[in-house]
Amino acid sequence: MSDMDRTRAERLMEEAGLDALVLFQPEAFQYAIGAPAGVATMWGRAGAAIALVPGDALSSLGAVISDHAAGMLRQNAAEIDLRIHRIWIDAVDLSGVTAIADIDGAYRRAGSIGPRPETFDRATCFNLLFDLLRDKRLDSGRIGIDLEFMPAADFEALKLAVPNVRWVDGSLVLRRLRAVKLPVEIQRLRRAAKAAEGGLLRMMDAVRPGAAVTDLSAAWKAGASDAAKAGGFALSSHWDFISVGPELSDMAAKVMPGALIKADVGTLVEGYSSDGARTFSYGSASRLAQEIFKALETAFHAGLEQIKPGNSFGAVHDAMLGSMRRDGFGEYYRGHFGHSVGGGVGIEEWPFFSAGNPEVVEADMVVALEAPFYGQNFGALMIEDQFLVTPAGAECMNSLPRGLLDLSESGA
Repeated sequence: MSDMDRTRAERLMEEAGLDALVLFQPEAFQYAIGAPAGVATMWGRAGAAIALVPGDALSSLGAVISDHAAGMLRQNAAEIDLRIHRIWIDAVDLSGVTAIADIDGAYRRAGSIGPRPETFDRATCFNLLFDLLRDKRLDSGRIGIDLEFMPAADFEALKLAVPNVRWVDGSLVLRRLRAVKLPVEIQRLRRAAKAAEGGLLRMMDAVRPGAAVTDLSAAWKAGASDAAKAGGFALSSHWDFISVGPELSDMAAKVMPGALIKADVGTLVEGYSSDGARTFSYGSASRLAQEIFKALETAFHAGLEQIKPGNSFGAVHDAMLGSMRRDGFGEYYRGHFGHSVGGGVGIEEWPFFSAGNPEVVEADMVVALEAPFYGQNFGALMIEDQFLVTPAGAECMNSLPRGLLDLSESGA
């Protein structure tokens, strides 16, 4: 099932003057269609999987997909108008076949005959897209595509293959669609945040003198996996940026008395990534670290107060940077203080809490607010939580205290 709100998509496309969206990025394909784009997308080229989203919310979605991935798509989204192309993987349904002599017949019954391409045939895929657009009477329309993904050479080939369409950049429409989440997306992000916190609890137990960054990372991963299993769901991936001590990039660092321990971590549930961070010390942190952390806490709360529908993302940045200035940080500059989270290619999704960003905060966005400070030959300090924007403000998806916790006194 598609994760896209078709009614909202219709409104955004109408505002942008688009008749449809055609999406090539694998993550965008899965978002629109509700099924994986398939292995042929590994080549990083456009065409192996193409999603068509008509501007009319009542018009059915369309897809160009490989024969290898078509079965899963039919299973997950039978209502999609499919156009299927062949890729390099040879496969055949042998139901009822008991002898080699009958295998060729199975190929013929499936219509799967003739040579296969080296990977996939881009020209064939674009021709199938042309047929799909023509059948939906969109072959002369004004259509947005995800140009932020589209390789330049593939775009030139697309314009030749489908010459009457007025192709325009639909990236902003896609960004705005993805920024506001459906309930199923929110559930994935809640679960991902819960698993990540389970990992942090396990990591905290593993902190002791001599523990290496790799030990803490392994403990975090194990705890996150166990938390997911206990919650009745699975992780599709995970990531962590853990630093110990004064050297920010020292992967061989070990916990020593007074060391700062920063854990910026996330797990993925069905491709949706959480993002959160906590800072600890082992033994009392230095007075300077405590003073910096207090300033970060004040800035974090200043930004949090601005996360409400109708405010701009830039207003959050202004509030946090202004708070840091008031606490004496005249040369502290931060490009952004957080971002949306979801199922994109990276951890951090647009829009960002950046200077002057006019994008408006909306209900049902899920965002990560972060207040970091990095000091080489000092250590890293960071607070980050994940929030669901509600009509009244922001609901935190995390439960761990945000303070600078001394793990030597916590029994860890």
